[in-house]
Amino acid sequence: MRQEIRLAGFGGQGIISLGILIAAAAGKFADQQVAQTQSYGPEARGGACKTEVVISDEEIDYIKALKPNILLVMSQPALDKYVADIDSEKTMVIIDSTLIENVPDQLKRVFRIPATQMAENELNNRMSANIIMLGAMVKLSDILTLESCRQSLNANFPSEGFEKNMAAFDAGYKFASTLTQGGQR
Repeated sequence: MRQEIRLAGFGGQGIISLGILIAAAAGKFADQQVAQTQSYGPEARGGACKTEVVISDEEIDYIKALKPNILLVMSQPALDKYVADIDSEKTMVIIDSTLIENVPDQLKRVFRIPATQMAENELNNRMSANIIMLGAMVKLSDILTLESCRQSLNANFPSEGFEKNMAAFDAGYKFASTLTQGGQR
């Protein structure tokens, strides 16, 4: 089954790194077929960026997301830009509610994660917001497993970085567990 994830936000939020982590979790540690693409604006840090990850149990014939199953966004401009490309009834939309205030009413599967606020207040590290979002996405969807994400984080970060990132992942996973019991809009 083909699954498509689009991640978008500003450069410097770790959006591209998040796509790479997801691709490794699915491809290297869950034995799925995977394709990951990325693009970012000319300003790099602070400019628009997105990455797409396509995961399948069959050979992937087209590497870009056509109709994302998941749209994970960490900025208002990213949501505004990519909301037109999704199925408002079916696509799971996961937003960083610290940075996104205006969510179109037609979206039916919206999950609000205050990732940047959690990163700052609970982890004292604003740069952990992307990993908090990953933990939330894993809890809310069945696309990746806890174990494949743990292995991907371990493979991509040194030991101290792994522990900090696992704390962020766990915070997002735990927060999202409260949403699955009716916290969605």
